[in-house]
Amino acid sequence: MFSLYVECRQEEKDLLVADLWERGSVGITELEASGGRCGLRAFFDDADAGKLARDFERYGATARAEEDCDWIELARARLPPMLVGNRFFLVPEWRDDPTPPGRLRIEVNPGLAFGTGAHESTQLCLERLEQELRPGMKVLDVGIGAGILAQAAELLGARRVFGCDIDPVAVEIARRKMSFVGSVDAVRTASVDLITANISAEAIVQLALDLLRVIRPGGIVIAGGIELPEVGDVERALRDAGAAIRSSHVKGHWMALVAARS
Repeated sequence: MFSLYVECRQEEKDLLVADLWERGSVGITELEASGGRCGLRAFFDDADAGKLARDFERYGATARAEEDCDWIELARARLPPMLVGNRFFLVPEWRDDPTPPGRLRIEVNPGLAFGTGAHESTQLCLERLEQELRPGMKVLDVGIGAGILAQAAELLGARRVFGCDIDPVAVEIARRKMSFVGSVDAVRTASVDLITANISAEAIVQLALDLLRVIRPGGIVIAGGIELPEVGDVERALRDAGAAIRSSHVKGHWMALVAARS
């Protein structure tokens, strides 16, 4: 039994964790790292530690021996249910904790590695969704990941929810009926009322014109995955695309912006 420790940028985490699972990891825990980066410790029963360290060298991989134990249960024990915002109750799918009164239950599978809701950026977007979404809206989730935001939109009464991701594994994991592999450029102009884009500052800047193109006049964009030093770039890109920044919200090192089509 050994573990492999790696560090990455937050926007790299989902794909990196998926890769570690594919290499045979029996459990993965997430740790804080310096500079807002993400630290991951993946545990292995039967693998070549030296080869894995070389394969993940660009992530500063280091391997160490570990005592034998049930690392899957250990990883699960570190993921208790969470109350997010005023409406949501996020709970790992293997737990049977009762849903608190007045809360909307979202079951997550951290073992699939595409989002547990624990990240501050996801929490910011969930909090904005419960404030901005009105029943009957048509919603697009750009970068669907585990589908947490798409599921939240459905629970809040959205009429239809679409999701897209450039990673086919993410779309498969999200298991949303209206999800597709691709980007927002495939979506019809002025066809949705609200967009969630919990991706990265760089991606939002690149997609800003398309994000504003696909929402109807007065429609809302909730943009997350933005580290504090990157906020100015994202605000400029959204304004240049025709949006008015309505509000900004901070949690830790992260910010979410709410913008409306002018």
